[in-house]
Amino acid sequence: MELYRYRQGESPLLVSMPHSGLHIPDDIRERMTAAGHAMADTDWHVERLYDFLEALDATVVIATHSRYVIDLNRPPDGTSLYPGQSVTELVPTTTFDDEPIYLPEQGPDGDEISRRRDAFWQPYHDRLEQELTRLSTRHKRIVQYDAHSIRSEVPRFFDGTLPDFNLGTGAGTAADTGLADRLLAVCQKAPGHTAILNGRFKGGHITRSNGRPTDGVHAVQMELSQATYMNEIPPWTFRDDLASMVRPHLKAVLEEAIAWAGKAPA
Repeated sequence: MELYRYRQGESPLLVSMPHSGLHIPDDIRERMTAAGHAMADTDWHVERLYDFLEALDATVVIATHSRYVIDLNRPPDGTSLYPGQSVTELVPTTTFDDEPIYLPEQGPDGDEISRRRDAFWQPYHDRLEQELTRLSTRHKRIVQYDAHSIRSEVPRFFDGTLPDFNLGTGAGTAADTGLADRLLAVCQKAPGHTAILNGRFKGGHITRSNGRPTDGVHAVQMELSQATYMNEIPPWTFRDDLASMVRPHLKAVLEEAIAWAGKAPA
């Protein structure tokens, strides 16, 4: 099976969806628990929600494999993105609800993790880097946008209810502050929705490692509350009535990013 889906665009926008995949190879699936098979921590329906990307001429890279196979948004050496806080690993062994993903004694050892990193993680990141290089030859500034979603309440990671729009720029290191402020302003104009910049979610490995503002590469992560567009319980049903209210604002965010990139100083 292909490791990712890819569509080439020519605008200064690269969109990555590293957690929307659902495929688990049989040799891994057979060692998993029912919780592992359920894949509850998937970024459900993100590709469907962002169905306007072709109209923006965006380059898009979408993972096909589940984050339970390997988490494409974690550092390859397994370093924690949030030291001192509860996090899931490069190859997760527990769900967001702290349930075991693998049957007893069936979890991956160090050698298997290395093989998965080579087989699944590296090709995705190689493609992202290739596209960043390609777009950088065409535009003075480009924006990489990492599209994510998460349940609005996950006690393991945060207290209470998450804001609707959670923008992250690596606490300001991965993107120009002017761009970040403009994107936040778009989100704050969404009626009935809440927004925050560099709150609980400051951007994962993709944002932090690929954002190179001094080189004209600006990286932003959007962690969207799933309550804004779907039912947050199985079978994780997409809600057109909700999506129709949030999708225009997501599109406006990306249109603003493209417009900002196009106004790069001479």
